[in-house]
Parts: sequence; C-alpha cells; structure tokens
Amino acid sequence: MIPEVAQLNRASSLVRIPPAEGVPISPRVRRIIDSPPMRRLASISQLGMVALVYPGATHSRFEHSLGVYLNSLRLLARFTGDASLNPPLDARSADAFVLAALLHDVGHWPYCHPIEDMRLTGFREHESRVSEWIDQSELRQCIEQDWSCEIQDVVDLLEPAKKSAASQTSPIPLAFLRSCLSGPIDIDKLDYLQRDSLHSGVPYGRNFDVGRLIESMCVHPNKGILAIGEKGRTAAEMMVFARYVMFSEVYWHHTVRSATAMLQRAVFLMKDKIELESTFKLNDAQWVTRLVETSNALRGTSLGNPHPLVDGLFGAQRRLYKRVAEFNAIDAVEGQSVEVHRQIARRPYWWLVAASEKLATRVSSMTGETVVAEDILIDAPPVKLEVDINVDVILRDGSFDPSASDADVNVDVSGNADARVTEKQSRPPLGVTLANVSPVARALARQQFDDQVKRVRVFVHPDKRDMMSRAVRAHGDWSQLLIDVVQSVDNEIV
Repeated sequence: MIPEVAQLNRASSLVRIPPAEGVPISPRVRRIIDSPPMRRLASISQLGMVALVYPGATHSRFEHSLGVYLNSLRLLARFTGDASLNPPLDARSADAFVLAALLHDVGHWPYCHPIEDMRLTGFREHESRVSEWIDQSELRQCIEQDWSCEIQDVVDLLEPAKKSAASQTSPIPLAFLRSCLSGPIDIDKLDYLQRDSLHSGVPYGRNFDVGRLIESMCVHPNKGILAIGEKGRTAAEMMVFARYVMFSEVYWHHTVRSATAMLQRAVFLMKDKIELESTFKLNDAQWVTRLVETSNALRGTSLGNPHPLVDGLFGAQRRLYKRVAEFNAIDAVEGQSVEVHRQIARRPYWWLVAASEKLATRVSSMTGETVVAEDILIDAPPVKLEVDINVDVILRDGSFDPSASDADVNVDVSGNADARVTEKQSRPPLGVTLANVSPVARALARQQFDDQVKRVRVFVHPDKRDMMSRAVRAHGDWSQLLIDVVQSVDNEIV
C-alpha cells in the first residue's frame, strides 16, 4: 500500500476542498501540486462559460484535480490485494495511477473544450499535451526522484496513442486503470458531477452514492476493465441520470450555450490573429486579455466583426445573444424539429459558420434591414460524441456470461442500442450491461445521449431579436428557413 492510501483516514497533512473533504497530502504529492503546471490549473476555471449563468461556478481545474486524486486513493484502497487483477496492483501501478489522477487535466488551457469542439485544422486536443507538460517542467524531476513508476507509465494511462514499444509488456494493468480514469463510470466523473453541481448551486449532480459505487466496483472477468457488482446497480443508474440532468440543466443550458456560441464564433473570426497554439500555457486572465486585445485591434477592419461577441462576454456589461429557435431529436414541433436536428447536428464548425452567414443574408432580405454574419449564431452538438453511458454489471455470484449481455442489448460507441426481448431474458443472465437492468440507462442507450440533451439552437444579437422574431414569426418558419439554408450550403459545397 502506497503512503497516500495508508493516510486516507489518518493523514497528518490535509488540504480541504468542498464539500468539507480532507485530501491527504504527502511530501511527494505536495511537490507535484506545488509545481508550476499544477499551480497554473488554479487559475483555470473548471466550467468556463457556465459561470455567466451560475455565478458560483468559478471553481478551478486544480480543485477538481485534487478531487480526482482523492477518488484514486479510494479506488486503490478498494482494489489493493484484489487477486482478479492481472497483472496485480503493486507500488509501481499505484504510483502511476495516482500521478495520472493528479495530472489528468494538466494539459487543459482556458475554454479549451468549446474551442476543441470546433476542430480547427492543426490544433491538438488537451489530452495529447500531458507528456509535454511533464517533459518541459520540473514534473519530470519530481516523478523520477519521488515515485517508483516510469514517466512512460503515466503517459500510457493518459495518452494511449503515445505508448512505447515497452508498453506492450507493461507490468501495470493498463486496461483496467485506463477504464478507471476514463469510462462510463470513472473517478473523473465521480468528482466533476458532484463538484460542478455543488458550485453551480443545483442538486442534480449530487444525487448518487459515490461510496456505494466504489464499494461495488470490481474487475470484469473477461475484459479486465472496471465493472460494477449488482449492489452498485442503483447507484450507477442514479449517476447516469445525474449526468444526463447536469448536461441538460447546466452544461447545455440555453444561456450557457449562447455564451459558448459567442466565444466559438469570436475565436473562429480571429483564429489566424490569436495564434491559438501559443495560448495553451496561459491562464484564464491572460487568455481573455489576449482575446480582447486582438478583438480591439480588428475594430474597423474588414476581417469580421468580433468585438460585439467579445464585449458581450468579457466587457463591463454582460450582453449575451438571445435564443430565437431550438430543435431536438426527440420531439417534433410542427413536423420539422427532428429533421432540423438531424440535418445540422454534428456538422463541422466551418459548415455552421457558412450556414449562419447564409441565414443572415436570408433574414436580411426578409426584413429589409441589415443583418451581418455575426448577428446570427447556429449552435449544434459537436462532431465528437460523449462517451458511452453503459457499464457491465456483474451479478451476485461474481460470474459473467458473455453471451448474455451482448446478445440482449447491443450498444455501439455512439450510444445507439438495439434492445430486444429474448428467451434468454426470461431467466436472469449471469452478467449484463446496465442498460439490461436499468430503464433509465436503457432509454439513454436506445436514444443517443447527445441527441437528448444537446439541441440545435439559433441565437441572435440582442438588438436584432425583436426585428427577426417579427419577420420569422412561428417556430415552423425557422424550421423551414433552416432546412432551406442547409440545402443551399450543401449544394454550394457539391
């Protein structure tokens, strides 16, 4: 047992984080969290634009990292000595896992999630930057001097694409530990759902039992990844539902998405001037300063009009764009809503900009008033899908029948499911997926999670909303207008 796990309930040195949790800090952990890369995370918001709607949601990535680290110790305490792990957990494995939990967000930079959703050419995602932060900072020395694992062990857990030749025969249970860090139920989600809910001032993400989930965790007998025992089924179901509601009511709240759409369009307009690759080591304040200065420098030029967007987000007065239309993939409104979502969701960001520009031209001709491209924003689910919500449930006897779960409910990586009643379901199978035994999980597996919570929306400049609403009176009018724009943009591409 590594010292941090041994100190879980009797640590002499603690850091307190909400909600009144004591995080044990050993000397070697303190050297990690006091390093410049980790201290930088204290100046990067966990939720970015959410704070414009939920004022308390200003907690940092550093706080979240400490919460994930605490969960890693709880999980190690659960699996220390577990004979079902092959290779078994040892000090090297435990050290690598603890470091991966501490450093999993070290590659984050301000507002990176919405900007990464744009998939700009040549710009890498934050997950691929962890090894750079280790190599180019004192983190390398800290790990080499204080920890029994190799740096490559940590990289293997956080950046599988960068695995080395030696990784193929690693003495660490990589598949299991990776699934604990990133999977349907992982130590990251266990923390951020509850922490984001707490700071946002809403109850939705705190209505599941973390302790019960961790107690019920086990090793999948066939796949060697994280699964849950039957006693954790209800806690897992509640976590799935908590995640759904947090996306619906917080992360994809319509005003949060308005601010997000404004930020994305501003960055898109200025991407060649900001030099995004040079900003990934900045903190929030430095990044916003760079954005504002670049916007001010473009005033009066012909390179788009980003300053109403930037001023509305970061100026002296909050001035967000207003929602005029909304479409989901479930409920048809005047026969068009589902079709609009199907036509627009998961389009490339450059396509959304082209459609917004064409929509502005159409509305301008309808109203007889000037509507510039930056007056209209189309927000839609990004190309990248959320991770699958399913997890394997191992029933009471601890066994697993691989022919039971996969035959009864097939869930692919996009979350679609083909659920059917079979004779096999008339008697309980030995092992199942959560969708087999949970009506909530089954519903979210059948109908893509992203389609239920991530809507297609049209936002417009607040000064133009009334004028546009008069011109495009009914929701169905927006539907038809958008369908026409989609066809027009696609025809031009062809």
